Amino acid sequence: MLAPFSILKSVLSIRVLRVVLVVLGVIIVFFNDSLGKIEGFVEFLLFYFIVALIALFHWLFVNIRFIINLKNEKTKTELMHLQSQVNPHFFFNMLNNLYGLVDKDSEKAKMLILKLSDMMRYSIYEGQKTQVTLGEEIEFLQNYIALHKMRYHKNIEVVVKQNVANEKVKIAPLLFIILVENAFKHGVEKLRKDAFVHITITGENNQVSLEVENNFDMEEQQEKGIGLQNLKRRLELAYPKKHQFEHSIEGNSYKTYLSLSL
Repeated sequence: MLAPFSILKSVLSIRVLRVVLVVLGVIIVFFNDSLGKIEGFVEFLLFYFIVALIALFHWLFVNIRFIINLKNEKTKTELMHLQSQVNPHFFFNMLNNLYGLVDKDSEKAKMLILKLSDMMRYSIYEGQKTQVTLGEEIEFLQNYIALHKMRYHKNIEVVVKQNVANEKVKIAPLLFIILVENAFKHGVEKLRKDAFVHITITGENNQVSLEVENNFDMEEQQEKGIGLQNLKRRLELAYPKKHQFEHSIEGNSYKTYLSLSL
């Protein structure tokens, strides 16, 4: 047997139902004395308030759901916008380097182009997804590091340590690259010699972490770019209360640590 509200809803639209309920309510208030003498008025009054209560709860449910969906869409849109801002200047710099390398060392240029192509594909297609595998993110970092090592004309020490139990776990894309990129941008690129970047990636028990350490020229003024602000905002949106982000300076060594709870 259909509930009274279901029967009414099949005949009238929700908006019409609300208007009818309001009109009936006004009539009941103003003509209460006259209507109270009609047989069955009490039953009708009870039925009216039940329907009105159901309509009110339905209205609240629809509006709350709309607000939640709107908030989720806004969050997704902001995340997509933030992801699209990741490291575009790196690709511009690499293309400039490739231009000068084509005539000097074509074989090396070809290798760089292939790696750069893989990175651009990942950044454009995989980077627009909400999640990728940890293995894909690590491969992206490895290509990035390989490109940097190939283009420099100075000795740099890059050490990558991995302790990952499962590379199939899913994380948000293009989070780690910001910290690694900063290590090269503010450290390696501005040091004439003895530059180093140490990277440690761990993943176990639904916990994934990245630790990056690099040295830098203490006489150089550190720039405040949008990279870290971008990262912090993305972490707030994608991993609310499920991340830990720290950075510290000891002498001429800069350390960053990022941990995600999956």
